[in-house]
Amino acid sequence: MSSNDDQDDLKPSATPGYKPTGVTKTADEYAKLDAEDESLARWKASLGITPGVSSGDTSGPRVTVLTLELDSPTLPAGKNLVFNLKDSAKMAEIKKNPIIIKEGVEYNVRITFKVNHSIISGVRYIQLVKRAGIKVDKLEQMLGSYGPHPQGEPYTKNFEVEESPSGLVARSGSYLVRSRVVDDDGEVYADWEWSFKLAKEW
Repeated sequence: MSSNDDQDDLKPSATPGYKPTGVTKTADEYAKLDAEDESLARWKASLGITPGVSSGDTSGPRVTVLTLELDSPTLPAGKNLVFNLKDSAKMAEIKKNPIIIKEGVEYNVRITFKVNHSIISGVRYIQLVKRAGIKVDKLEQMLGSYGPHPQGEPYTKNFEVEESPSGLVARSGSYLVRSRVVDDDGEVYADWEWSFKLAKEW
């Protein structure tokens, strides 16, 4: 898969009325803005923006994507499909040796990420699926807007349920997936590749 060929497909959809943020403020700077406005203070608190909450080290990435998981009620007991994005060796292995996904079953994607500092807005997960170099599917799901968690905990987002393809043609060959987490400003927080095959059983 040529990474340059995929760039247009991996761009997030434009959010109507959105204007790029320009200079990024820390969560603490946002907390101090309009501090006397009670309704605004409640809204900011819902995003985890409260005065005195440390923004952490602002020199690193604003977001760290921790895991991507494929979940299905049809998975055998004890089996899980979780990709730890911090484990570069395992991620390289998943790209070379496709995981097996059962055909014709409902599943959903779950992503876990941590907001390290600042406010992130319009963050999306984009997934581009190719077989034999030809695009066969594209998924774009909104993660939303977040501030750093007050207790430093990660956030988890469950996407809508989908159904895996089925049939002889679907089972032939493997699929290469390019996944990306990107915001409205075009800042890419994670970008990785993995592969899968469809089979009659997990």
